[in-house]
Amino acid sequence: MLCCGLLYGHGVAQGDQGYIQEIAGVNIIPFIYLGAKHMVTGYDHLLFLLGVIFFLYRLSHIAIYVSLFALGHSTTLLLGVYLDIPANAYLIDAIIGLSIVYKALDNMGAYQRWLGFQPNTKYATLIFGLFHGFGLATKIQAFEISSDGLLMNLLAFNVGVELGQLLALLGILIVISYWRTTSSYYRYAYNTNTLLMSAGFMLFGLQITGYALS
Repeated sequence: MLCCGLLYGHGVAQGDQGYIQEIAGVNIIPFIYLGAKHMVTGYDHLLFLLGVIFFLYRLSHIAIYVSLFALGHSTTLLLGVYLDIPANAYLIDAIIGLSIVYKALDNMGAYQRWLGFQPNTKYATLIFGLFHGFGLATKIQAFEISSDGLLMNLLAFNVGVELGQLLALLGILIVISYWRTTSSYYRYAYNTNTLLMSAGFMLFGLQITGYALS
């Protein structure tokens, strides 16, 4: 059961799935709630966002990166479902796992040592945001959602996702801001990002396994 939960961690809970498939017409508030719930409980999103803001100190910089992620996430979520763009959910989620690995390695200074230059972190955040949004789109596409009010419901869901992202980000910022006041922050920053990288590889491995067994 745990393995199944991890494989589908980027999806929608079973009870919510049943609700989505049963209702028809415009349902703004329920879809805002479902979107916010998805983001707050989406550990892949949270791990990536943790990596993104780990070494960001100014709120203006955090706002830029989070906005780029939100832009990418919103674009593929809306277009992926509304235009019914096909993709393999396991492979998309495997890339999402690699996005966590990428950011952890970036925080560890790996690219400067290995490649001799720093890849553009803003472009990377936007691109991986596209994959994160598409990952959820592949799950929603599998549901039998009524076309009645689909666009408005998707917009409401996306608003909920962004509200949930802000709520989750606030919690992360509170914790990491307090941690930065202690001497252990820089002492364990490398080890923390090593754990973050390991989690990304684990998610990648689980999704590739799911793809091979599907």
